[in-house]
Amino acid sequence: MPRMAHPIRESEQPVAAPTDIRGSFKELIVWQRAMEMGLAVYRLTSNFPASEKFGLTAQLRRAAVSVASNIAEGYGRASRGEYLQFLGHARGSNAEIDTQLMFARELGFGMEAEAELARAEDLVREVGRLLTLVMRGLRREQ
Repeated sequence: MPRMAHPIRESEQPVAAPTDIRGSFKELIVWQRAMEMGLAVYRLTSNFPASEKFGLTAQLRRAAVSVASNIAEGYGRASRGEYLQFLGHARGSNAEIDTQLMFARELGFGMEAEAELARAEDLVREVGRLLTLVMRGLRREQ
């Protein structure tokens, strides 16, 4: 199988497959941004009303953790197909966050932390773009 430069590695070193033991998912820019997004979501939701503890707060936090976790789990799987499947799960969770942040904005939640809300929204868009690029690159290799 030919080696290809991975579009999201900090080092931009060629990698053959997601199971390449020379690297770690922690080197993936998409994983790093997903972590930033998750932390932004946690900070943002700490300002949500207490009545949302088991509602929008819990949903946003679960989905935010899911994005980075699925990227990491997929990277550690045995095949490119499994990696793609988990990246698809991550992309789905990312879309959930995007939708839930729209609800939060419309309901006026987190408005006292507008900068954090805007940061989370920007990171959701960036992670979505990066996930699409990675998935596209992996599909071309198949």
